[in-house]
Amino acid sequence: MKHFTLRHGLSALLAALAAAGVQAETPKEVRLDYAYYAPTSLVLKEQGILEKQLAADGIRVKWVFSQGSNRSLEYLNGGSIDFASTAGLAAVLSRANGSPVKTVYIASRPEWTALAVPKDSPINTLADLKGKKIAATKGTDPYLFLLRSLQTAGLDKNDVEIVHLQHPDGRVALERGDVDAWSGLDPHLAASQLQAGSRLLYRNVDFNSYGVLNVSDSFLKEQPKLIEKVIGAYEKARHWAVTHPQQTAELLAREAKLPLEVAKLQLSRTDFSNPQPGPEHIAALKAAAPILVEEQLVRPGTDVAATVEQLISPQLAASVIGQPVAKAE
Repeated sequence: MKHFTLRHGLSALLAALAAAGVQAETPKEVRLDYAYYAPTSLVLKEQGILEKQLAADGIRVKWVFSQGSNRSLEYLNGGSIDFASTAGLAAVLSRANGSPVKTVYIASRPEWTALAVPKDSPINTLADLKGKKIAATKGTDPYLFLLRSLQTAGLDKNDVEIVHLQHPDGRVALERGDVDAWSGLDPHLAASQLQAGSRLLYRNVDFNSYGVLNVSDSFLKEQPKLIEKVIGAYEKARHWAVTHPQQTAELLAREAKLPLEVAKLQLSRTDFSNPQPGPEHIAALKAAAPILVEEQLVRPGTDVAATVEQLISPQLAASVIGQPVAKAE
């Protein structure tokens, strides 16, 4: 019995050590998305910051283009990327609906959505929207922005007619007069302002979600040092974007094929000052919890506040942010 116990204990120890070895193994390739709604990802890719940083470790960098948060999360949950750039609320929805997502870094605080009306519209207040047609893309930041904005005027979705259109189509519908208002998203919103004279009816930065960087639960457990290196590279890109606004706008305009003035307007509404996940981000995401439940965007019985707490993982960013950051070239 004693020999069996000893053998069993040694077997368990060896198995644990083997598992630990697998978890600690450095991957040969790290896969990240880049997106027009995540300007620092464009800087990171354009300048090869991460490639230079990981060269000594023999790790290749693969870039995957993302058209939106939902697509990024699809890639992450499907295992085709390791780092996903999304809106904060999109990450909340993903985790609330069963995906093992963790937010490890705040890329930006963008004011990327607002309610817009045509330049000659008689609508001047949120209350004026009662009975009107409003374009929005269901399940996105602009859609949730619309619902929360209506609440501030004592209205809800039943008091208006929401026309479900993709972001570019919402812009077209507004400018053609097919709808009375549009809950828009940059850069389409900025372009509509500058090119069609569309007027912002209602702005509220607190109703805008943060731009965040996510990984999977398993990647967080297995590759903390690699995540720190990626966050460090993002920090270099962030510092460069803050100190080179003109070049950042030119990069965004070139990559997204936007007029330079549109890129500048989008970036003027983007705050890069606080990359550390913390209480303010948690509070902002929790504030949207009632809408997510009311709209049945999360599974029945989901505790969205608890989901937010589970989502945010600030420790690795804290170990990187605040340390001296070398300037990007």
